[in-house]
Amino acid sequence: MSRMNKTAAALLAVGAIGLAGVGCSEAEKAINKGGDTPCSEYTAQDADKKRTTVTKFLEQERGSDAQLDQNTVDLSIAAIDLMCGAQANPDTPIREADLTGALVPK
Repeated sequence: MSRMNKTAAALLAVGAIGLAGVGCSEAEKAINKGGDTPCSEYTAQDADKKRTTVTKFLEQERGSDAQLDQNTVDLSIAAIDLMCGAQANPDTPIREADLTGALVPK
């Protein structure tokens, strides 16, 4: 491969990586299960993925045009963290997680 071809290939690779980074959050949101995410998957997510999951869940519940502020998302994350931590069944989707699951498996 000539030096010019190597340079062109490197530039194309850098450009592809840059384009992939731009749409990552939208791509993550598209494949994210939202409210159908089981507690076991949710608790293993990092903070950014939890935010994406909970935002999608809230949009599923309220409609995609819902106006969600940061407080609503933050409080929902805290509640779901608590509920999934108390769930007896780790396969329970976050939309169904509740504190009674700690006592009576669903």
